[in-house]
Amino acid sequence: MTTPAAPAWQDHEAIDRMLDELGTWAVVGLSGDPSRTAYSIAALLQERGKRIVPVHPQFADPAAPAVLGEQGYASLADVPFAIDVVDVFRRSEAAGEFADQAVEVGAQAVWFQLGVVDHEAFARTTAAGVAMVMDTCPAIEWRRRGR
Repeated sequence: MTTPAAPAWQDHEAIDRMLDELGTWAVVGLSGDPSRTAYSIAALLQERGKRIVPVHPQFADPAAPAVLGEQGYASLADVPFAIDVVDVFRRSEAAGEFADQAVEVGAQAVWFQLGVVDHEAFARTTAAGVAMVMDTCPAIEWRRRGR
């Protein structure tokens, strides 16, 4: 019995590269609320050795507190250093703009979280030469790999 192939937007080679090789993850939608999934996944990314960069409009206020020990930024364009992966915690209808911004800032990859799917954004992003996965989560993928 063969296992069905993963959809193009869940390419295991792209996922493995992001999880194993790319270290700086901008987490779009990370506000610092520990009850939100973005917070727990950002904490997991840190536990796995990733540098997280909170990206949320609240960081337009210079008095906004750090999240998980990291300074936040109001937008991807505000981040003053290279971003490897843009991890998007937004609804599908709002997520595509962040894939476009990821391409603009030179990110190497885009990750749309579980339940977030935008086929047009996937086509634009991958056509620009930027790896992208959708509708999955680093926690799920680490478990899939037995790690």
